[in-house]
Amino acid sequence: MHPGQKLRPGAKMVFEGTGIVLHGEILSRHFQGRRTIRLQTDGGIDVMDAIERIGHVPLPPYIKRDDTPADRERYQTVYARERGSVAAPTAGLHVTPALLDALASRAVERTEVTLHVGYGTFKPMRAPRVEDHVVDPEGFVVTTAAAEALTRARRDGRRTIAVGTTTCRVLESLEVDADGRVQAAEGEATLFIRPGHTFRLVGGLITNFHLPRSSLLVLVAAFAGREPILGAYREAVAQGYRVYSYGDAMLIL
Repeated sequence: MHPGQKLRPGAKMVFEGTGIVLHGEILSRHFQGRRTIRLQTDGGIDVMDAIERIGHVPLPPYIKRDDTPADRERYQTVYARERGSVAAPTAGLHVTPALLDALASRAVERTEVTLHVGYGTFKPMRAPRVEDHVVDPEGFVVTTAAAEALTRARRDGRRTIAVGTTTCRVLESLEVDADGRVQAAEGEATLFIRPGHTFRLVGGLITNFHLPRSSLLVLVAAFAGREPILGAYREAVAQGYRVYSYGDAMLIL
């Protein structure tokens, strides 16, 4: 809850808009402003539908305007299907239908996984050592069809490019059997990718520019090397690149 860090269990709140009333009650407190909250609505309206209707798109601080209805469509990937993320997988915001068509015309195979970006993607690293940081779990589903596509690419020696750090975590969490077959899976990704990690599936990465002291930046450094990434970030800062949700992206091969 931001703001609201001082609110204790038992505190209640009301959110109203477009004829909807959403009630919240704090059940327990956790570290770094986190709370467990019970939500309920008046009139039997589904809670998730109520949130969808009265909620606002969280624009980055450098966008000096209120959110608009158009942001609800723009702050989403063109291939999104399932509701569940706390934020859009931002690397995928750079992908358009025209780009997907262009890739298909060049015989670039595409496969999809379901992943739900969790609040932990925004959690800064406060531990004195990288190894002491704990990443939060993020739900994912990799179907049999997706696993078979990954297996074919691996056996053919083709590069698998992950769109986003969360996708990278999911792919690197998958099991590969003794015959080189990637296994389908459904669950929660808890893998913390940091320097020293051996990448088994991911051979390329599309990713936004990340904040200092974030697990996402550590993942990128683990993939491409600390010094090359710091050099790229210095250039990005000098050129005025943007970070956050509507920020710029890089392709790492």
